[in-house]
Amino acid sequence: MHVPGPLSSRWTAYLGLLSALSAAFMPAVAVKEHDFKKCHQSGFCKRNREFADHALATSSWESPYNVAPDSGSFKDGQYQAVILKTIDSSGETVRLPITVSFLESGTARVTVDEEKRQKGEIELRHDSKARKERYNEAEDWVIVGGMTLDKAAKVDYEDKTQITVKYGPTSKFEATIKFSPFSIDFKRDGNSHIKFNDQGLLNVEHWRPKVEKAEPEKKEGESTEENKEEETKEEPKGEDESTWWDETFGGNTDTKPRGPESVGLDISFVGYEHVYGIPSHTSPLSLKQTRGGEGNYQEPYRMYNADVFEYILDSPMTLYGSIPFLQAHRKDSSVGVFWLNAAETWVDITKAKDSKNPLSLGSKARTNTHTHWFSESGLLDVFVFLGPTPKDLTAKYTELTGTTAMPQEFSLGYHQCRWNYVSDEDVRDVDRKMDKFKLPYDVIWLDIEYTDEKKYFTWDKHTFTDPIGMGKQLDSHGRKLVTIIDPHIKNVGDYHVVAELKSKDLGVKTKDGNLYEGWCWPGSSHWIDTFSPAAREWWSSLFKYDKFKGTMENTWIWNDMNEPSVFNGPETTMPKDNLHDGNWEHRDVHNLNGMTFQNATFHALITRKPGELRRPFVLTRAFFSGSQRVGAMWTGDNQADWGHLKASIPMVLNQGISGFPFSGADVGGFFGNPEKELLTRWYQAGAFYPFFRGHAHIDARRREPYLIGEPYTPIIAAALRLRYSLLPSWYTAFRHAHLDGTPVIKPMFYTHPSEEAGLAIEDQFFVGNTGLLAKPVTEKDQTTVDMWIPDGEVYYDYFTYRAIPTARGKTVTLDAPMEKIPLLMRGGHVFARRDVPRRSSALMRWDDYTLVVTLPKDGKVAEGDLYVDDGDSFDFQDGQYIHRRFVFDGTAKTLASVDAEGRDAAAVKEGPWMKQMRSVGVDKIVVVGAPANWAGKKSVRVESEGKAWEAKVEFTAAEQGRAAFAVIKKVGARIGADWKIEF
Repeated sequence: MHVPGPLSSRWTAYLGLLSALSAAFMPAVAVKEHDFKKCHQSGFCKRNREFADHALATSSWESPYNVAPDSGSFKDGQYQAVILKTIDSSGETVRLPITVSFLESGTARVTVDEEKRQKGEIELRHDSKARKERYNEAEDWVIVGGMTLDKAAKVDYEDKTQITVKYGPTSKFEATIKFSPFSIDFKRDGNSHIKFNDQGLLNVEHWRPKVEKAEPEKKEGESTEENKEEETKEEPKGEDESTWWDETFGGNTDTKPRGPESVGLDISFVGYEHVYGIPSHTSPLSLKQTRGGEGNYQEPYRMYNADVFEYILDSPMTLYGSIPFLQAHRKDSSVGVFWLNAAETWVDITKAKDSKNPLSLGSKARTNTHTHWFSESGLLDVFVFLGPTPKDLTAKYTELTGTTAMPQEFSLGYHQCRWNYVSDEDVRDVDRKMDKFKLPYDVIWLDIEYTDEKKYFTWDKHTFTDPIGMGKQLDSHGRKLVTIIDPHIKNVGDYHVVAELKSKDLGVKTKDGNLYEGWCWPGSSHWIDTFSPAAREWWSSLFKYDKFKGTMENTWIWNDMNEPSVFNGPETTMPKDNLHDGNWEHRDVHNLNGMTFQNATFHALITRKPGELRRPFVLTRAFFSGSQRVGAMWTGDNQADWGHLKASIPMVLNQGISGFPFSGADVGGFFGNPEKELLTRWYQAGAFYPFFRGHAHIDARRREPYLIGEPYTPIIAAALRLRYSLLPSWYTAFRHAHLDGTPVIKPMFYTHPSEEAGLAIEDQFFVGNTGLLAKPVTEKDQTTVDMWIPDGEVYYDYFTYRAIPTARGKTVTLDAPMEKIPLLMRGGHVFARRDVPRRSSALMRWDDYTLVVTLPKDGKVAEGDLYVDDGDSFDFQDGQYIHRRFVFDGTAKTLASVDAEGRDAAAVKEGPWMKQMRSVGVDKIVVVGAPANWAGKKSVRVESEGKAWEAKVEFTAAEQGRAAFAVIKKVGARIGADWKIEF
């Protein structure tokens, strides 16, 4: 959300009260790239790039980092040593302790610190209150597991030049650490996959005291400028110190009390052409190069969470959130790295082919991808994952950082939002009209205008006169309300929240230790410091029902502007020399800030009423590794145009493979007014976002689905109903994401890692383990799509059951008129849906299920699963859930349902929800691709819980390209019981 362009009368009145100065602080409506740094404007980025240019252009270049002789030791899965950095021709060195940890999971971790900073032996400039060490607490926020050392790891070889350690499952991984110059070669099955410092770009900017240079003595008759010119001629050019101690951009000066302290490293992926990850950017899913060549970016990918409203497409420019997890994939092999650093970070990506060996007849020169990472401060801390599959990478990464929170079921439904619904009666009216037009939805949202003059935890007394009555109307048919709460607290008298923030001293501080003041929506504001335990505890108290009056059990929260966005701050954010709890500088923790705020809100919602243990729903705009544990995210302030619709799909896919699958984009585009075709196609695409919300700017025309008119509203309604019918499968996909980090929607390379042709595909994807393959229409006037079909598989049209004719390595053209979403079913799967249309997910809770079985080419095996719990509480952690596995066996001619985890039903104590689920069963089973010899079948035998009965079968023969299918009606088996059908 961002400041409006042409202002409504209400906004005009409000802003008229602000001074001309405050108006100057308000950002404009379209992103201005010059408001955000390019690499040459960021001191440490420029220095590291220039360092790389010099190193790569120097044929005799040798990295000045060497492991100190006899400093290394290996014990209990950990290698420790000291790297010596040679800093000048005199041989003076800086000591950099290094720890290489080999973990039981097969992950390796490399951490480099600086001895002087580690011991707090440095001097600070400006009498700063900042901490003297390198920031070393990111791990406390990000890492939640997977850190057990592999004590079975062993030294395989060691001499005076190197050491090789074998580690991981069956010791198939190894790391060779070379001492002079320092480098590490990570191998799997004896082959190199990832190399550190292979190009010699390791760069740890060590502490050095600031030397105030005296003005040179001026000779008689000589001007100061002449003296400077002479000095320049005589002195050799050294390092550029101009941004070591302070740096100015956009009229803001960043003081740097610790001086230069960036860390940089080159990481090479040997034999890999495709790399993915490091969201959030608008680049392709398979990341572009950032140097040289037509079609490449000329800037590195930047990770510095910022309020980049109306962002541009196809760009490495930073956006609202950062996950420094990068993966490399090739046919049948996947590896990755996780750069644990919360400071501003840039990544260069280049690709180069190996020199071909003339003796290797017929072999192709392989492509290597070289990445160069550099962060402004903190430790050099990198985790290495050696795969070998895409699923291995996401599983090991989320073992470290946590999996996505198990969401409330309602949050997977449709969310209706705009800036802003203007009154509680407006909300009631939207609610009634969604029902009138038979448009299912679960949540309606309130943006900042519901508050009393932008004071959070309050209501506008004139427009939201009865928030409890509004909430009760929504609750009467199972719907929820989400209200926005941002981290900036209005600095005004007679406002209890800011009074408490000040009296308890819980805000972010300036470099001098004073309470920081900046400008955001309310005007003058202070920011809660959610790095502080005391601040988080206080924050929790504000959400209790007797404090945040007007909220109910069906009220949930939206955290926006938490990068943090500061209208008059550098790059629309907070000064880097601000101080957080523990006197850590903001530069050290910037990318963590949004996660700490969302985390504080998440825990506040858990504790807002004694005994009310319900899963919170919190949406965030800013995020970092680990944010997936506490809620959902969206891609921010997009635009109502076809390009943004198209870009949303790789952006959401990238979130999923990077460990944060609960993601979506504003349907319809936040800024602007979408044409009706675009809005309709966006709803069809949004029905396949894990997080599905329509949203619009305050100046955009009202665009609730019922306002669009014929033929568009019925088409949008069909997309919404498709989403709701498939909610059981969406919820099951989230269960898998919660268990092992599996993406909810999966790109082709994730499901088909052996198919080279799928590595760069970014516009089609699978939903969970259902076998559903979607390719939303993202171009104007498009009535067909070309979909790539993996080799040797059969697919059926979801709506017509038409078998899709395919050939090896070919794409197929599918009809996609306005009313149709290109959606296929892959043979060999079983998935669940609910076919009775309802107004909300809560009203579907006790409906029976339909199972869809899609047979493979050989008709032998189809499998799938269904996970169900109460969709609200944490009781699933105590075994209160149903998880069924469905197996069709074409040889035995059976379809069976068994407990997916082998649990003994008698051993599971049934709570109230599980007892009520006894009334829920399987109503219908559809078998697509049914054998022709089923034509004469009139019934099938069903066995369950010691009983047997016949269920009716209706068979439809294949014709005109449509596959044969059979429908088994009134199956009668309980969804939570074991059962078997004999054909």
